[in-house]
Amino acid sequence: MTASTPPGDSDGPRLGALPLADAGGVAARTRKVALRREILGLVRRYAEIDDSPAFVPGVSPVRYAGRVYDHEELTRLVDAALDFELTAGRYADELERGLAARFSARDALLVGSGSSANLIAIASLTSPALGERRLRPGDEVLTVAAGFPTTVTPILQHGLVPVFVDIDVPTYNVDVTRLREAVGPRTRAVMLAHTLGNPFDLDAVTALCREHGLWLVEDNCDANGSLWRGQRTGSFGDLSTLSFYPPHHMTTGEGGAVICKRSKLGKVARSFRDWGRDCWCPAGQDDTCGKRFGWELGALPCGYDHKYTYSHLGYNLKVTDLQAAIGVAQLAKVDGFGAARRANWAALRADLAPLEEWLILPEPTPGADPSWFGFMVLVREGAPFGRDALVRALEARKIQTRMLFGGNLLRQPAFVDYAEVRRAAGQGQPWRVVGELTQTDRVMQRGLWVGVYPGLQRVMRDAMVTAFHEAIAELLATAPAHRRAS
Repeated sequence: MTASTPPGDSDGPRLGALPLADAGGVAARTRKVALRREILGLVRRYAEIDDSPAFVPGVSPVRYAGRVYDHEELTRLVDAALDFELTAGRYADELERGLAARFSARDALLVGSGSSANLIAIASLTSPALGERRLRPGDEVLTVAAGFPTTVTPILQHGLVPVFVDIDVPTYNVDVTRLREAVGPRTRAVMLAHTLGNPFDLDAVTALCREHGLWLVEDNCDANGSLWRGQRTGSFGDLSTLSFYPPHHMTTGEGGAVICKRSKLGKVARSFRDWGRDCWCPAGQDDTCGKRFGWELGALPCGYDHKYTYSHLGYNLKVTDLQAAIGVAQLAKVDGFGAARRANWAALRADLAPLEEWLILPEPTPGADPSWFGFMVLVREGAPFGRDALVRALEARKIQTRMLFGGNLLRQPAFVDYAEVRRAAGQGQPWRVVGELTQTDRVMQRGLWVGVYPGLQRVMRDAMVTAFHEAIAELLATAPAHRRAS
């Protein structure tokens, strides 16, 4: 709101050196500053009241993930709301700078989700600005089928060909020995996720990319804070991606980011995020290039407004400053969250070790220090019970479980339908598979994971361990005798 200027001489009565109207404006701004301070103080007091119910083992759910926040997130969120900056603003700038610094990158840009980040990363590699290295329809991208679908779907959506190789158990990451076999004459990139926070073998993958001149996209959505030989994952790839959905290592609600190692990639990625426009002016600014009406691009007339010139077939995947305000607070805590995740994972690994006769427990990739997203177990083939029975027994004891995302993606309805439509149109197989996806299928059929998120209290973790032991004891006791003997 603005105050109207009273009629009369604009150089009228003064208070000190200020006209009365200006003095009124200063007084109003002073009152607003004081009120903002009071509001944020009340928000902090509100946030410090803990009204969460007491945890009761066997009655209260042990969730696989959840938001962890305090007054810092709430006060920043309200602070941004008081600015009424509904698009990206000062908090978005601060968070992008912080993320770029965290990953030693030239640029970081906020997007609407981790899936949006993967979409922008692949789209960026198709830009004509990359010259002969741009990805074109029919070019191949090496990946795995065991994971989340939106690591792979942007490859298909851009007319590229995913090449699938198997994974390793118990790291659940790409089998790097098969990755080398997968390189073909049209292979141009590698896109892989660090599964459940466990880094894939970055020595082998980066060496392969250097040898064959391949782009590397790190899907770091589940691994923010993981280390490979002391260096952060997400800082190795030409592009890397983050998710800020609530289960992840930090959250903005919905949200994600693309981390760009080179400034050219940052400019291209930002163009794809911002409608595909060629102009790089920040929102609300004009003519930072000094020649807004001096460009001649494409088939446009000379001098056509650069703000409405589009060099890519882009999207609008920006975030609001409300989301970024939460992210600024979360970014300051993400390493502490990672320490809690590591501690919870290590405790589960020790407490479930007596069950290794029936379960394959996870292992970090040699050389990795994971900031774990979850704790993966695989029911052994010789066990007298299957994964489904164990899941039901755990869920009955209020322990939330999850599968390894899409399992074998090639068995998912959307992928089956996509392949059938392509074949019916005479377009051939939309992907290539190298070898057999034996371990991928094995994990799909026998694997599950439970949470290690930083909100997991000791009493919750103990309830989870007790549930595993009780569930397996119950399943063994009810198993047919001939299956127990085997």
